[in-house]
Formats: sequence, structure tokens, C-alpha cells
Amino acid sequence: MLDDADVVAFLDRRPLFEGHTLVVPRLHVVELRDLEGPLRDELFARVQEVAAAVQDALGADGTFVATNNVVSQSVPHLHVHVVPRRFKDGLRGFFWPRSTCASDLDAAAVAGHIRAALDERRATRDPADQTDL
Repeated sequence: MLDDADVVAFLDRRPLFEGHTLVVPRLHVVELRDLEGPLRDELFARVQEVAAAVQDALGADGTFVATNNVVSQSVPHLHVHVVPRRFKDGLRGFFWPRSTCASDLDAAAVAGHIRAALDERRATRDPADQTDL
């Protein structure tokens, strides 16, 4: 389907819907956090192309694009799912139960922890790999 120097794409063996495609870096990378900048950019450029092609080729209303990291990752190699979607296709949001934070204060605290982790990662990142997030 897609076969270039850094990235391949192929149909999932157990698709959610016909056309469910996996986009995979050739370089062994276990999870998204391990993906280096140039390959990250190349991988997600290919994901963008594949998502558009899946939608156009199948006449889908849109696509669902996702990756698992460790939990629910059936293969220990980074892969991005591109799933064609149609209105009223039976999938409801994400594939797990949804919940709410106990309070707005709790939500703000969680957001603060994530912001602090982002700031820490940015402070220790290689300057050659700096991007605006």
C-alpha cells in the first residue's frame, strides 16, 4: 500500500472496518515517546496522506487516527491506526468508558501536572529538536 524508505502502511489483519490501515515506521520504535523528531515528522506526514487516501478511496465521512502506547499495544512496535469512519457506523466516541473529573479544581490540578511535565521535557530536549507545541 505505502512502502517508502522510512514508513510502511498496510491493512490491519483484524480491522474495525474495511480499509483499517496501520502506518508503521521501519525503524524499531516501541512507543510514541521514543520517536525522534525527523522520523516523527515523516511518520505523521505519511499518516496524514494515508488518512486522506482511506477517506477518499472508501467514500468514508472521515477517519479515526490513533496509537496505543504500552497499554492495549498488541505489538511492541509503534503503529498508527487509520480507521475509516461513517456517520452512524456503530462506534461511539472512544472504545472505553468515559468519565468526568470530580471537580473543576481536580481538572485544573491534572492540567497543571501535565503542563509541568511538558515544561520539564521542553527544558531537557535537544535544541535541534525544538518545535512549538
